[in-house]
Amino acid sequence: MQNPIKMTFLELAESVLKEEKKPLTSSEIWNIAVKKGFDKSLNSQGKTPWATLGAQIYVNAKDNPKSIFAKTDSRPKKFYLKLMANTIDLDDNTIPEDLPPAKKKKFDYLEKDLHKYLTYFAYYHMHCYTKTIKHHISNKKEFGEWVHPDMVGCYFRMEDWKKEVNDFSNAIGVRSIVLYSFELKRELSFANLRESFFQCVSNSSWANESYLVAARISEDEDFFDELSRLSASFGIGVIELDVDDPHSSEIIIPAKHKKNLDLETVNKLAMNNDFKDFIETVKIDLTSRKIHNKEYDVVEEIENLKAK
Repeated sequence: MQNPIKMTFLELAESVLKEEKKPLTSSEIWNIAVKKGFDKSLNSQGKTPWATLGAQIYVNAKDNPKSIFAKTDSRPKKFYLKLMANTIDLDDNTIPEDLPPAKKKKFDYLEKDLHKYLTYFAYYHMHCYTKTIKHHISNKKEFGEWVHPDMVGCYFRMEDWKKEVNDFSNAIGVRSIVLYSFELKRELSFANLRESFFQCVSNSSWANESYLVAARISEDEDFFDELSRLSASFGIGVIELDVDDPHSSEIIIPAKHKKNLDLETVNKLAMNNDFKDFIETVKIDLTSRKIHNKEYDVVEEIENLKAK
């Protein structure tokens, strides 16, 4: 008796998409694969293969011109084969036959629970290394009630630039990093919009780009108009986290990039040891041209994020 042909996750996804001839979410791909028995040929013994499948497709399809996969702009993200782009309906939102829609998990996340989701999104979609700032360790005696951002982050352009370009940028004084400031909220609605927004403004003025982040954002049209107006006025971006499908998190309003850093505010923020460690690590990484991942927030495996 011959052994069954073994598949990788990406080969499994390719087989399903080729047969279904329509864009599918990673969960739909997995459910169909199980129905067709493809999962029995999967070369993996992981406990949550559906989560691994989704992560591998997302990473493979993102910014990879050689990938056979492409993704839609919809929420949640759907995937299709590039070679079939002209022969399938990319706006197809029908649910595959015999496959009930996935049940939404009860939203019982606390604000502190969202940090790992932002870390994951920032790493994979913004190429950004984050650091959580613990407010309680700040020395408030010197600067009163100064409040810190919830998280900070850094994007190192040196990861994307050739050595000669990095050398050139250093020679002409062009900064090869982007510093981020993040303010996290469990949800955003008219009830907390102004308080949350202006807290973000006051805590984020030092960075190149600043973001207000939430896992639930009101879909009310008047609310979004006001959020957009405030964002445009102050240059604050907005990120919506998707705790059920972390790769479907997205920047719904981009931040305005500020060329110059507010070093006076950076100096005040350095009263906090977490922030002080962050800027010290960024300096070391820039000088050594080597990123010390262990000094930043841990990027959880997708299986752990979906285990809740």
